[in-house]
Amino acid sequence: MYKVKTLNKISKIGLNVFTDKYTVADDCENPDAILVRSAKMHDMEFNPELLCIARAGAGTNNIPCDRCAEEGIVVFNTPGANANSVKELVICALLLASRDVVGGIKWVDSIAGTEDVAGQVEKGKSAFVGPEITGKTLGVIGLGAIGAKVANDAVRLGMKVYGYDPYISVEAAWRLSAGVIHATDLDTIFRECDYITIHVPYMEATKHTINAETIGKMKQGVRIINLARAELVDDDAIIKAIEDGKVARYVTDFPNNKTAGVPGIVAIPHLGASTPESEDNCAVMAANEIIDYLENGNIVNSVNMPAAHLPVTGDPRICIFHQNVPDMIAKITSLISAQGINIENMVNASKKGAKYAYTLLDVLQLPAGIEEALKAIDGVMRVRTIK
Repeated sequence: MYKVKTLNKISKIGLNVFTDKYTVADDCENPDAILVRSAKMHDMEFNPELLCIARAGAGTNNIPCDRCAEEGIVVFNTPGANANSVKELVICALLLASRDVVGGIKWVDSIAGTEDVAGQVEKGKSAFVGPEITGKTLGVIGLGAIGAKVANDAVRLGMKVYGYDPYISVEAAWRLSAGVIHATDLDTIFRECDYITIHVPYMEATKHTINAETIGKMKQGVRIINLARAELVDDDAIIKAIEDGKVARYVTDFPNNKTAGVPGIVAIPHLGASTPESEDNCAVMAANEIIDYLENGNIVNSVNMPAAHLPVTGDPRICIFHQNVPDMIAKITSLISAQGINIENMVNASKKGAKYAYTLLDVLQLPAGIEEALKAIDGVMRVRTIK
């Protein structure tokens, strides 16, 4: 019986993926897996039995991924599961960036109950005028699951679309409309586009991608959308640019003490993935990642460990986390061979330049003490067998 601890309210559709092999509850002690959405985990102590954490969403800033890697705990996320939800809100944000719908609604609310509201509306509506998006140029920074959908739909809406992503996968490239113009650098996006939307993960290299210097390269009156991560945009720089008229409007899904209530900023209360469909999709994907890892040792969509997959044959399986150093595979296979065991199938995986690697071995039998013998190899972090 496997134990899965939930740290947030998780979609029932996702929880229903777990079979009767699993106990799933928010009060599980010593769980094998944790299923989480937004709960902050950096100060949590993890029990020795914990094997994996699955985040029902894309971002994993709430999880201590590096510490988990050191302890041999796999951290999963669910890329693409909420892509349609976020994409739809980006299209909404494009319109909110153009037309002062929010300001207009607030104004109508302010005159509610006064004399001749309809007449006042006809006289005052010109204060909220804004341009159409058809025929305008949109720059999409990041062409993953969400960015590609945004770019494709913007083409359908009649926009000229530039896309920039130096790390685009083959799969993502196939999803991209032929109408999307390939930008070879960010300066092209900044120079050419009336609207810019950013869809990249947050890391040190992407922090403040939108800053005073990059804003200076943009068109006068540019409109910027950030529904990806707060830290991708320098708040001080965007506020100054709005005050100066360089940026016409900024739409963000991450309000804070600086941006909330600032004229020219449309602050949405983090609604990107807030649809029942998105929550269901994320929970289902996260549950399936946990199941495949616990039962088969396979890793997919991990943010701190390499992807690794072996088809299930029914043979006993050995799962080994180890340092990514020379001669490690030779030590592992030599030890197993010395036990008189034949390796039927094997996969070894590591991320380029990463400290850690992962090896899966299918064998015909598991001799007593094999886990302890493998753990004794210098550089082996964690060993698990699946019978």
